[in-house]
Amino acid sequence: MPISTSELISKALNNDQKAYKDIVNRFRAQIFNFILGMVKNRAEAEDLTQESFIKAFKALDTFNSDYAFSTWLYKIAANNCIDHFRKRRLVTYSIDAPLKSKNGEIHRDFPDKDERPDTGLISKERSIQIQKAIDSLPEKYRKAILLRHKEDRSYEEIAKELHIPLGTVKVRLFRAREMLKMKLREHLRP
Repeated sequence: MPISTSELISKALNNDQKAYKDIVNRFRAQIFNFILGMVKNRAEAEDLTQESFIKAFKALDTFNSDYAFSTWLYKIAANNCIDHFRKRRLVTYSIDAPLKSKNGEIHRDFPDKDERPDTGLISKERSIQIQKAIDSLPEKYRKAILLRHKEDRSYEEIAKELHIPLGTVKVRLFRAREMLKMKLREHLRP
């Protein structure tokens, strides 16, 4: 009849080397597969499995027999993998630091693609200035511009709504745009 895990633990706590070996034989495949699933590298999984058992045996006297030994062992293996990942983090370099090469140092400049903090304010201010300029137009031009550019109406629809010929719509839109250009030239310089 096979010996229970709790009996093996008791024997291992009394420095029975065979008990240690039996514990490893009983749980090694499970722990290895668990770790391999995390690290995806057989050699690393082998090393981490061995380290996990070493850590478990060093802390064996802290094991609480009210819980499953395998759960405790999995927790040690998982923490061992986390420590491994922390140690193995990729080496990073500052993008501001120059690169060293055999010909000296290379300095790099990267364009700033972030929106400036004042972009929203500038856009809002431009919108206000454009609206003021539109509001200052004579009514016949203002109506034509609003129908065309705010309501996205065709020339024919504008002519029908304002009860004017198509040619008159084109002339009013042309004149309204020219007036707006003049009014906005000073306010909206880039």
